Amino acid sequence: MKNIKTIIKMKNIKLSILKSLMVMVMLLIIPTGCDKDFLDEDLRDGLSPKVFFNNLNEAQMAVNGVYAGLTQNNLYRNRNYRGAIQFGTDIICPQRKVVQTPYNYLMTEGLGDLNAAWREMYLIIRNANSAITNINKAEALSVDEKNQLIGELYVLRALIYYDLTRFWGDVPFFTDDLSTEELSVLPRTPIETVRTQMKSDLAQAKTFLPSSYTGGDIGRMTKWAAAALKAKFHLFDKEWSETLAESVEIINNSPHKLMDNFADVIAYDKTTLDNEVNDEHILWVDFAGASGIETNMLGSPTNLWIEEFNPRLKDNPKNKADKGALNSALAANGQSMTGFGAAIGCPDFANRANWDAGDLRYDVTFMNEYEGVELRFPYIGKMMNLNIDKPRGSKSENIILIRLGDIYLMAAEAENELNGPTNAYQYVNKVRERAFEPDQPWSGMTQGEFKIKMYDERSYELAYEGHRKQDLIRWGILIETVRNTNYTTHAKGAVGNIQPKHVKYPIPLNEVQTNPVLLESDPTNNGYR
Repeated sequence: MKNIKTIIKMKNIKLSILKSLMVMVMLLIIPTGCDKDFLDEDLRDGLSPKVFFNNLNEAQMAVNGVYAGLTQNNLYRNRNYRGAIQFGTDIICPQRKVVQTPYNYLMTEGLGDLNAAWREMYLIIRNANSAITNINKAEALSVDEKNQLIGELYVLRALIYYDLTRFWGDVPFFTDDLSTEELSVLPRTPIETVRTQMKSDLAQAKTFLPSSYTGGDIGRMTKWAAAALKAKFHLFDKEWSETLAESVEIINNSPHKLMDNFADVIAYDKTTLDNEVNDEHILWVDFAGASGIETNMLGSPTNLWIEEFNPRLKDNPKNKADKGALNSALAANGQSMTGFGAAIGCPDFANRANWDAGDLRYDVTFMNEYEGVELRFPYIGKMMNLNIDKPRGSKSENIILIRLGDIYLMAAEAENELNGPTNAYQYVNKVRERAFEPDQPWSGMTQGEFKIKMYDERSYELAYEGHRKQDLIRWGILIETVRNTNYTTHAKGAVGNIQPKHVKYPIPLNEVQTNPVLLESDPTNNGYR
């Protein structure tokens, strides 16, 4: 076996190889964030079943390591990765000159915004594949134990392929434990093939996984997380019958419930783990540690994305004469404004007059003032945590990927596409019931009117949760929406720059240089050359 120090090259994490077996397993299988191409190292040497899969505990620790990969430097916690998901829409704008590339559609294959994310996503896939292979070989595990672990890995792997296909379309695809040499010449696989296999894997995972967990296992993949992700794949493929079936199954049979108060859906100002997870959350990336996944062994990864929304005190208040009042109010509430304050609401979306009268979601979504002091920008209060005990760089809030409110809206959209709005109202009105006082249910629409109204309804309900850009793309209206958006100063270039190619990203230049086979099926690299 290769020396462990040649296998593990960490950029930001320095841990002793003399730690426990758990630490060794996690180090061997977690993406490291190093600058080398993901094909340069053969990490499979560290996953020998003779070493690590002698019992359930060892196999479980290996699976934990795959979970922990989601929280590493260049994925969900990272501005570039999350920005690729959210920036460049009609609801989120920069308040100063930061992250210009995705906001203004300046992407080229030579820019490195997603290079590291691509590598870490494929490392997670490779590690998941290795773990699945070795769990299947582990004679000490029962069939039920194997199925549980493999079900979790199926969902984790499908989650990565979900993002890969959303970002890049046709991508290298493998589910076997391939060698470095095999991976170095792996071509792009049609998106239909990738998604078909992921739907199949998720259907299998549903049969392997429990409905829920208790205690330290809360946050592990459930059958309902598998069902929700499967519904998303069907939604993007416009498979309306399947989208509806999966969504209705979750609504009717899962333990997940809508929160009574919209302000409690994503309650980042709450500080206990019990409040990090609620009945509406189905699939999330765990930064708070509620799932018992030992991310603290890797340096306690923090959710830097939250800092994008937290205001900077130096920018506020709008009237400098109110500085003292703002400082006093923050101190009295045990809060501070130490974030980046870079992401704010776009002018029209943040304008209260453009929301339906009585929509309670507006005041949860935006913070235009603080304790009576007018702020300089329409900050996104829904995603903020101003707790003074959590200064910049120390946030541990989970990133919610799919929640039940989204599932209800997916069911409404699918039912309308199949049969018109008659039976679709029940799903959208359930979500609107808590959003308005008094209630404002939908009725009396044509199929086309319902469809158009859903464009806005999803933006109000799911604002800044990472859905808007891909919604606009799957509806085929991203380009026209961007061209008709009133942007803040530093995003105005988007209107003139956006082109049809921008519904996808180019595969990073260093990847196509390393593996020219990636260009054989598409020499234009998604239209970028």
